[in-house]
Amino acid sequence: MSRASAADAVVLADDLTLVYAGDETPAISGVSFRIGPGETLGVIGEAGAGKSTLARAVAAQSAHGDRDLPRVAGGRISVLGVELRSATRRARDRLAIRVGYLPQDGGSSLQPQLTVGENIAEPIFQRDKHFDRLEAGAAVARLVDAVRLPLSVMEEFPHELSRGQRQRIALARALVLEPELLVADDPTMGVDVLVRGPILQVVAELQREFGFSALIVGHDLRELRPIVDRIAVLHAGLIVGYGRVDEVLAHPLHRYVRTLAGLHI
Repeated sequence: MSRASAADAVVLADDLTLVYAGDETPAISGVSFRIGPGETLGVIGEAGAGKSTLARAVAAQSAHGDRDLPRVAGGRISVLGVELRSATRRARDRLAIRVGYLPQDGGSSLQPQLTVGENIAEPIFQRDKHFDRLEAGAAVARLVDAVRLPLSVMEEFPHELSRGQRQRIALARALVLEPELLVADDPTMGVDVLVRGPILQVVAELQREFGFSALIVGHDLRELRPIVDRIAVLHAGLIVGYGRVDEVLAHPLHRYVRTLAGLHI
């Protein structure tokens, strides 16, 4: 990788190995990839391939109930110029403000006692409890509209919405601080098949509007294919295919990629 391409990378992983505390068996083994400004990388693979581990590492944060953050045991990963292997907790916390994270089934992580509007606005007031409430309300309304939901949902509670609607609200929450990078871990998991495409299309439309880069984990290449610039195919913690979708499928070098190619070419 050239010095220039490394310098302008939003995310740069080089021979990255990730492990969890108390388990020295790598969850991710020696992977390399980059995400440039405004680009979308799709990550696809079977269950247990390491997709969520990679997403958590890039986002430098965990969802409620997740395992501890994976530790960089080898190689390097830089996110928005921050070297995660040597980053302090304070540096990671500052980075988290610049990265929007949508965990698996993010809609279920909404606070049930808060209205939809309060859920979306919560990261604003976590950062600055004195933030102007009218300005926050305007930002929330803009995002509710952007995720194609009526403004009336702002006064409802999460349990009053469908699963697909809750997932859109979780997406709005992940974007409320106008992050430079969005990490979405399987944003359509568990959502009705008729809603999956529209959710990913909303992500793509918001990316064009706000200009953030994105890493999107998925389990169905047919859903990811229209919205990603490149894909990384994970198998047992290894990247076994990487590049533009058509190129990866046209030259499958691993049996799992050959299986994908047989399904999607």
